[in-house]
Amino acid sequence: MRHSLIVSMARCATVGVAMCMLGGSASSASAQDQAFERLNAEGVQLPDVANWKPEGQVPRTADGKPDLTGVWWQGHDFDFNPAPRPAAPRPPAAAPAAPRVTYQSLYNDAAKAKLKTLSAKDDPSLQCIPEIDGPQTSDIFQILQTPKFIAYLQETFHGFRLIPLDGRPHSEIAPPQFRGDSVGHWEGDTLVVDVTNFSPRNWVFYGVNGLPSIHSDALRVTERFTRIAGNALQVERTYDDPKVLTRPFMKPKKIFTLAPYDQVMEVICTMNATGALMESAAKLEPAR
Repeated sequence: MRHSLIVSMARCATVGVAMCMLGGSASSASAQDQAFERLNAEGVQLPDVANWKPEGQVPRTADGKPDLTGVWWQGHDFDFNPAPRPAAPRPPAAAPAAPRVTYQSLYNDAAKAKLKTLSAKDDPSLQCIPEIDGPQTSDIFQILQTPKFIAYLQETFHGFRLIPLDGRPHSEIAPPQFRGDSVGHWEGDTLVVDVTNFSPRNWVFYGVNGLPSIHSDALRVTERFTRIAGNALQVERTYDDPKVLTRPFMKPKKIFTLAPYDQVMEVICTMNATGALMESAAKLEPAR
């Protein structure tokens, strides 16, 4: 799959302490099932892998921190011509208590006015400018971990972030960046990353199949990475932009599983198909 892709385009804090002690006993298996059911009931986006469940002990580094190292994905690469996938069995999810809150539903009046002037074809990623949140259909990333730094490598657009863990403040000299300026710290077994200093030129989310997700230079993103099992990394992101949003937007939690390889590959945007992509984006524009 990965080789054909290159040819085609040249988750203790949430589910309980038991999840940190997963092993081979019957009680551990029961803890796995309970955690799985809770994740599903909470509406967490689970990996697109048949019969997937969180399992295995959480590895730790020499300094006792959870080891987040690995290549993480949702179970598939990008599909240019996606075929229906067999649905993995899932317990019935709890009925939503309220209409789903989206990023765009929190726009202030000024952002709503700007939204009317934009369409999917204006998505900066069509000009090879990466979105902040990462590709929605091919979000594959690699984490390399040391006591002082986390290296976060994004496969699509082949980008990276270096996240210092030594308590330093945000850089005062770095220019605005598409992926922002990151600093991290540990809260128990969760890595918390604070990201600021974004360039306002990109969007937050990939917009071809959805509404534009604009932001300002005041955007602040809080990320929480928790390895909840040997094969599962839970990612939570909150977006706070007082110039654009009426309140912070909390993106639904997502669980990534370990990919069956140990390094990301080079997936570069070359703009060779920009015109065709923009034309397709215009055709996919949702009604609003």
